[in-house]
Amino acid sequence: MRFKKFSLLVSALAIVLLVAGCGGSGAGSQDENVVNILNWSEYLPEELIKQFEEETGIKVNYSTISSNEELVAKLNVGNATYDLAVPSTYFVEVLIKEGQLEKINKDNIPNLKNIDEKFMGWDFDPDDEYSVPYMWGTEIIAYNEDLVDFEIKSYKDLFNPKLKDGLVVVDDPRTMLGAALEMLGYSVNSTNEDEIMKAGEELKKLMPNIKAFDSDSPKNLLVSGEVKAGVVYGAEAALAMRENPSIKMVIPEDHLSLWQDNFVIPKDAPHKENAEKFINFILQPEISKEITMDYPYHNPNKAALELLSEDIRQELELTDEDFNRGVHATDVGEAIKYYDRAWSEVKQ
Repeated sequence: MRFKKFSLLVSALAIVLLVAGCGGSGAGSQDENVVNILNWSEYLPEELIKQFEEETGIKVNYSTISSNEELVAKLNVGNATYDLAVPSTYFVEVLIKEGQLEKINKDNIPNLKNIDEKFMGWDFDPDDEYSVPYMWGTEIIAYNEDLVDFEIKSYKDLFNPKLKDGLVVVDDPRTMLGAALEMLGYSVNSTNEDEIMKAGEELKKLMPNIKAFDSDSPKNLLVSGEVKAGVVYGAEAALAMRENPSIKMVIPEDHLSLWQDNFVIPKDAPHKENAEKFINFILQPEISKEITMDYPYHNPNKAALELLSEDIRQELELTDEDFNRGVHATDVGEAIKYYDRAWSEVKQ
């Protein structure tokens, strides 16, 4: 969900020793009746895992990650441990380039028909050979209208001194530097060192207003009133609104980041067919709907969306115009080191 934290190479190497010995309960078992899954925390209701186990007789060994870099690190040291993983957008492209993924047998996933075609065929996997959409979303602005006495429409509005020490923002360099790049008239996927460092300098001006960097549970700070506003994932804003009606969502006028999380099967997965059975199970409309009810990210499953109540649909509403102007982060190759450096300087 969410391409959080620092670069693929630096972060993966930094945590590789940490994850080497903690691959998750039962991971690596050669029992044919298991599937070893690597997914984000708070992204799949536990009762659905139990339902899959009861219906299929396949035991699920479920491990979680908090960043794409951690996911890649676990795959690197897992040695064909995992059968299914859920990386975001351009990390699929990286894994494909590195030869770390298996092609998916679509004949084993008839429920793929439920996915809206506009979420297929992205540049990171143009022929949809290696990935299946799971959830997608945006980073949006949320604010507490009881604590903010001016209109917020854009990232530029977050620089207002009235928000001093009053913001929570995602701990994600590609989102935050991407917003600054676009405000400066550059591509959000720039590979130009000078442009990226200028974006960092622009973002430093926002630091007096930032109280916390939090990609995991920023809703808590919003609901409690500890912050006035924030740049958060759309689902976090929706959950915050459910608890505190004073929280409002804004689709930023000047930058709209889009991401998509995808099922992939790691190279030499020991239980590939079980992984495909799990994907097919999740893509059932009734199952996919339940995921969105608990975790209101945008859902690419058009059949599931038809089952949602009107109030939930409104939480997920994004116009075609906004969707079409939204931008995905892409693999910037070696230029990721410039993003890391700029981000490090912003946060120091």
